[in-house]
Amino acid sequence: MDALLLNEYIGIASAALSGFFFAVKKECDWLGIFIAAFLTALGGGIMRDVLVGRPVYSFTHYMPVVLVISMMLLAIFLKLYKKRQHLEDKFIFIFTDAIDVVSFSIVGSIVSLQYGYNIFGVVLVAFANGVGGGILRDVLLNEVPWLLRTGLYGSISMAIGFIYYFMHMAGFTNMTCVMALFTFGIIFRMVAYYKKWHLPTLKEDI
Repeated sequence: MDALLLNEYIGIASAALSGFFFAVKKECDWLGIFIAAFLTALGGGIMRDVLVGRPVYSFTHYMPVVLVISMMLLAIFLKLYKKRQHLEDKFIFIFTDAIDVVSFSIVGSIVSLQYGYNIFGVVLVAFANGVGGGILRDVLLNEVPWLLRTGLYGSISMAIGFIYYFMHMAGFTNMTCVMALFTFGIIFRMVAYYKKWHLPTLKEDI
C-alpha cells in the first residue's frame, strides 16, 4: 500500500468515528448517524476531487464506504458511544479528529501534485480535503464549525500542504518521510489544542 492510500484509509476510518460521535451526541437516528459519518469521512475527498477535476474516488471505489460502515459497526459493538457528554473535550474525539485532518491534508497534497497544481493549489486542495468533511459535519449538525473555534485547525491543514509541496520538490516523498510528516502534524495539532494556541485576532479600538 502506498502513502496515498494509507493516509486516505487512516483518515476515512478516524473521520467516520468523529462523525459517529458527533451524531450520537446530537441524538440522531441511524440514518442521521450514517450521513454524519459519511460526510465527515468522505466530504473533504469529494471536494478535493471536484477541485482537481477527477471522478469522485468514493463513488468509483467500494473501500471508502465499506470503511465508514465498518467503523460505525465497530463503535456500536464496542459501545464507544457511551458517556459522550462534552465530546469536544474528550481525548478520543480530539485525537481522531487530528488524525483525519492531517491524513486528509496529506492526501489532498499528493493528489493535487499529481494533477500539476502549483503551491497555491496544493495548499488549497490540502485545506479542502483536510477540513471539508468536518465543516459539512458541523453544518449538518448545527454546530459552529470546528475550524472556527479550535487551535490552529485549518492552519495546520494548510501548513501540511505547504510542507508537502517542498518535500515533493526535494524528492522526500517516500513512505518514511510521509509518515514523519503525518506524525509531526498530529503532535502539532494535539499540542496546539491543549496549549490553546491560536492565530492573533483583530480588535476594534473603542
